[in-house]
Amino acid sequence: MKILGLAVAVFAFLAFGLGVQQGDTILELLGGFSLVAAACCWRSENVSIFLKIFIALFCVEIIAFGLGDFAARFGYWPQALADAKFPPTLPLTVAVFAILVFAVSHIPVVRKLTRIADRFFHATGATIAKYGPFQFRTSERRLATGMLVFLVLINQVQVAIMVRLNFFNRDWFNAIQEKNESDFWNLLLFVFTPWAFIYVASMVIEFVVTSYLVIRWRRWLTQFYISHWLAGHAHYRMSLADGGADNPDQRISEDVARFIDGGAEGGAYGLGVYGYSIQLISTLSSLVSFAILLWGLSANFTLPGTNFAFPGMLFWVALLYAGAGTIITHLIGRPLARILFTRQKVEADFRFSLARLREYSEQVALLKGEKAEATSLKDKFGALIANYMELIDQRKKLTAFTSLYGQLSPIIPYIFAAPFYFSGKIALGVMTQTASAFGRVEGALTFFISYYTSLAGFGAVLNRLAGFDAAIEAAQTPGGFVVAHKEAPGLRDAVIRLPDGRVLLDKVDLVLERGKNVLVTGASGSGKSTLFRAMSGLWPYGSGEIDLPADKMMLLPQKPYLPVGPLRDAAAYPAEPEKYGDEAIRAALVDAQLPHLADKLDESDQWGQRLSGGEQQRLAIARALLAKPEWLLLDEATAALDEDTEAAIYRMLAERLPQTTLVSIGHRATLNAWHSERAKAQSGGLLVASHAG
Repeated sequence: MKILGLAVAVFAFLAFGLGVQQGDTILELLGGFSLVAAACCWRSENVSIFLKIFIALFCVEIIAFGLGDFAARFGYWPQALADAKFPPTLPLTVAVFAILVFAVSHIPVVRKLTRIADRFFHATGATIAKYGPFQFRTSERRLATGMLVFLVLINQVQVAIMVRLNFFNRDWFNAIQEKNESDFWNLLLFVFTPWAFIYVASMVIEFVVTSYLVIRWRRWLTQFYISHWLAGHAHYRMSLADGGADNPDQRISEDVARFIDGGAEGGAYGLGVYGYSIQLISTLSSLVSFAILLWGLSANFTLPGTNFAFPGMLFWVALLYAGAGTIITHLIGRPLARILFTRQKVEADFRFSLARLREYSEQVALLKGEKAEATSLKDKFGALIANYMELIDQRKKLTAFTSLYGQLSPIIPYIFAAPFYFSGKIALGVMTQTASAFGRVEGALTFFISYYTSLAGFGAVLNRLAGFDAAIEAAQTPGGFVVAHKEAPGLRDAVIRLPDGRVLLDKVDLVLERGKNVLVTGASGSGKSTLFRAMSGLWPYGSGEIDLPADKMMLLPQKPYLPVGPLRDAAAYPAEPEKYGDEAIRAALVDAQLPHLADKLDESDQWGQRLSGGEQQRLAIARALLAKPEWLLLDEATAALDEDTEAAIYRMLAERLPQTTLVSIGHRATLNAWHSERAKAQSGGLLVASHAG
């Protein structure tokens, strides 16, 4: 960027020198703004890479368009391309764009946005780009940058085509007014038709490239959030924290898509970061291009009923009209961001309640809890309805104003141009060209009016993703425990706290010894399960030292997690079934007293609902037999079994896993026979260790 900044600075001095020599104000302005753009380029080291792409592109265009303008000024422009000369203001325009992008990069909300967007453009992994029979290998960030630059360029070409068609519109209506049949058909066939086809082709190409960019971006960012949400047990710790990010499933599945391109079907909910970026570039390009045109067309217009005229009158009318409309729209629509943020939350809460009811349908049916569930769902849906009614009320006011604004907008340029047309001072084509240019300028200036509702929705999505980021970072931040990787697990001088700061267990010193099985007992709620989670490095609240063996420990909870799918996947989880093979999985099921499941490895089902509690616990035991951990923590992992079956399971574990040390939480006295040590959680938060008796 520094080399590019130097190149732009050299061009700036050249342009300013030529401007002074020739007395050309445009060149002097170009030199001044180019020098500022060069400084922005030079100082863009810490600017978002997403925005840096735009700054670099505009700086390159300053030089390219400027040299093209110089060629035209000094007679070096090809005569065959006389109609395609660069407007003298074009390099000045892109210089202003570069400065504006650098300026907005320091706005806090833009920094929040680009912090999320930049990740994709920093991706260093290799990828293969395919389209039809063509494919090539490159890095993800180079491909993403290339597609973004291409899309900005093609968008600028589209704006140039629209300017050209605006002049066609003027000449065509003049031909109609003058009844010039030859010009009418020549303009239609040799000006409008080729440019219209080029414009359509550019739209199709833009759609295809945009679609590829969006899906690749979404795939990468979704994988990023999934991996970070799961890394370091962040997903579990986030569920413990008060005020943690609600509904992470929605934030990953929906908010990522809406952030990039507005959501389903490429913008069903408005635009995303890409769409707004391109739309703003297009809007600014249209604004500058048509503002210059409108200024010239209305240079001698007077206020209706007066002889008072000033340069570019319709431009100032459009500016004041759009400015007033934008301010009023913002005042009316300010609550929308809050309402739309709440809407996403209540929708997700209602959907989550339905999914949870489906998951626990058996338990609800056994307790005859349908009425209570119906009441709960009614309350959650009631919150959704209340939010929707608030949204309707707010959008009703906004729609009333924007509709009135939209009805008045097309009339205003005709009010100012009509006296000149009726007096014969301008032709019909000039009148329609003026109205068209006014519409483009006014439309560009009212960008925030047109997109206010979708911008409010995008703001809500941005806040949700930013909150999700913050929650993940907080969950991955080390707690008060000091973790040391050692051969045997244990806690030294540890204090285990609840999320609200209350002490659950105090002065815990429990270091396991290989071959000495430990039984942990205590009253319900005394902190036994939390002790296991702290010993496993999962629990973040507390202080002291944790000894943690690397990948040698396994914890079986009272209710195991069983993924939906083939039984072999559920038995081997979290490993891949191929790691063990079907024969080993069948043998583990038989040893865990599940012989009736040994021949059902190919069956797919919701095993958490199909199997009884005891069968689920024995399936978890089969996992331990396959994994063969050195340390096995059983958190009431056999509580659903009868005493005889439980004893048989412990006997089998001693035979099949002779090198594994067991640490169990349980209340039955029969467990004493399988453990040589005991630790009891007592009132007052103390953990007392003793020999089993």
